[in-house]
Amino acid sequence: MKGASVLPASHEHQTPSAQFRTRRLRRKTLVCSILVALAAVLLYTDITFGTVIYSFNDLLRVVSGEQIPGISFALGELRIPRSLTALACGAAFGIAGSCFQHLLRNPLASPDIIGITSGANAAAVFGIVVLGASGLELSAISVAGGLLTTAVIAAFTWKRGLSLGRLILVGIAFGAMLDAASSWILVHADQWDIQSASRWLTGSLADTQWSDVLLSGIALSIGCIAIAPLSKRLDMLRLGDEIAASLGVRVGASQIAIICVSVTMLSIATSAVGPIAFVSFLSGPIARRISGYGSSALAESTLVGACLVLGSDIIAQHLLTEQMPVGVVTSVIGGPVLVLLMYISTRKGHLE
Repeated sequence: MKGASVLPASHEHQTPSAQFRTRRLRRKTLVCSILVALAAVLLYTDITFGTVIYSFNDLLRVVSGEQIPGISFALGELRIPRSLTALACGAAFGIAGSCFQHLLRNPLASPDIIGITSGANAAAVFGIVVLGASGLELSAISVAGGLLTTAVIAAFTWKRGLSLGRLILVGIAFGAMLDAASSWILVHADQWDIQSASRWLTGSLADTQWSDVLLSGIALSIGCIAIAPLSKRLDMLRLGDEIAASLGVRVGASQIAIICVSVTMLSIATSAVGPIAFVSFLSGPIARRISGYGSSALAESTLVGACLVLGSDIIAQHLLTEQMPVGVVTSVIGGPVLVLLMYISTRKGHLE
């Protein structure tokens, strides 16, 4: 009709592929918003709830730098560093685990399973028992152990490219050997060293300090800054090496870059709190399940990891008859949840 204004195409006039992308973006936005809100609630609860419950006003006064007898120490030196470390390390574990699962196209390809975490653990046990290391020195040893283990595993599996199936098998074998080495060191250690190493190996947020907040913040920053530009390549690599190469992806270089970034991030986070079990393993599958299959869900995995560690820390501190290391709670929760996710995925015909 002459003179009629031209209206933009409505949702009904979009092509099916455009409608699908719109629905997926809306779902992703909704899921991320809910997870951010949940993480904020868990962070606030973890900081203020306990034997003494502090108010929001108390928290604001301490954060603003006001010195309040008793409260400043409890919040500023004990609770806030612990909770921020839990948030950052959980997020780093989540994104690192999801990257490995997408890259290797296998939900069992968590760093916990393919030996990388075992390398960081063995190096830390050696540092505690043999070298008497602690603090930043122990963190450096743990990071070096994780990176060295990754290099050795990659060297055994590289054949004109990264053999994904061989990487998983070799990683499991190396993980078993490194776990055995850790056990052998502990058997010959002094009682005090055994207690320190065992607490670290369980995954604990006890005695966290602001230096641990710094370490975990570095780990998370590496993930957010370095993984973001690699996420498109990761999405293409999920389709297979040949398809990714046909789309212009340098497969070998991209695989190495993603692995190096993920291992560095994981090792730094592990050096701060120890290997908190199942967080890297579960974050990706949970994120993909709630955000819908077909997307990498890296942002969702990051937030799920943070929520898992914060929620487990609240349970470990306050909802049990006695305080437990957070790694004990994630292990107890993680096993049944993993079985349930795999059962549901198998029934629906896609194990992701």
